[in-house]
Amino acid sequence: MSLHLTVLIASLIDGLLMGFVYGLAAMGLTLIWGVMEVINLSHGALIALGMFGALLIVQAFGVHPYLAFILVGLIGLILGIIIYGIAIHRILDAPDLTTLLSTFAVSMIIIGAGTAIFTTSPRNIDFNLGSISVGSATILWTKVIAALLSALVTALLYLFLYRTRIGKSIRAVSNNRDAAELMGIPSTRILALSFGIGTLLAMSSGALIATLFPFNILSGGGYELKSFVIGVMGGLGNPAGSLAGGLILGFIEGLIPNFMDTSWTPVIEFALFVLILLVRPQGLFGSEE
Repeated sequence: MSLHLTVLIASLIDGLLMGFVYGLAAMGLTLIWGVMEVINLSHGALIALGMFGALLIVQAFGVHPYLAFILVGLIGLILGIIIYGIAIHRILDAPDLTTLLSTFAVSMIIIGAGTAIFTTSPRNIDFNLGSISVGSATILWTKVIAALLSALVTALLYLFLYRTRIGKSIRAVSNNRDAAELMGIPSTRILALSFGIGTLLAMSSGALIATLFPFNILSGGGYELKSFVIGVMGGLGNPAGSLAGGLILGFIEGLIPNFMDTSWTPVIEFALFVLILLVRPQGLFGSEE
């Protein structure tokens, strides 16, 4: 096998592994949109908060980063419910711009407080599991584990939404809130829980990303943009499509640097984003209405 082909295969594998993590991050954004039709502009800040949450838990308690990943998810669930109660609930039926501004304000609060406390200096979790060789290239085990954990969370989310009573209530509220209330489903609690789960997914993805790359309080912005691209690919409101969209994005990021400068990668990603909006606005995996 030629050197170039070996590097290409390793690069594609690396990109696909990251695609799982991108998909996990995007699921939080698309779940919130699907249930309550709120575009959460605090998504990137919450991803960054998950990064710092994992760092602080590891440093303060000396726990394993993957245990911190679980704890950050639980914190995200509670924090999301609180954010919903304070910033979303009273304006849920207001014009879309109102909810956009509200979630943007939450983002600014998180970023402002994070900058004041942590500055914008890069941080990292000192964590290494070694690597696996693919010919002359290497793939980090931390990326393999991050991909496996992302896939596991995706499977658990699917089982929760389609195999549990609460999950079915979430889908019922998503389809028709008024009809769900007539059936005795407490929509306010379900909406709060949905926002909490969306926040859990965002912060959990941040905790995984923190085991892979250095980060600061502004690092979530790039992953928020990727989440929007993935959401459009997979269909906003379709968590399962988010995983597929994440893998497509990861494949692109693994492929492009082998043929052109890396700086072209976001150009191609957002060109694809616009193309999908024009040709198939419901997403590649979204259903026709």
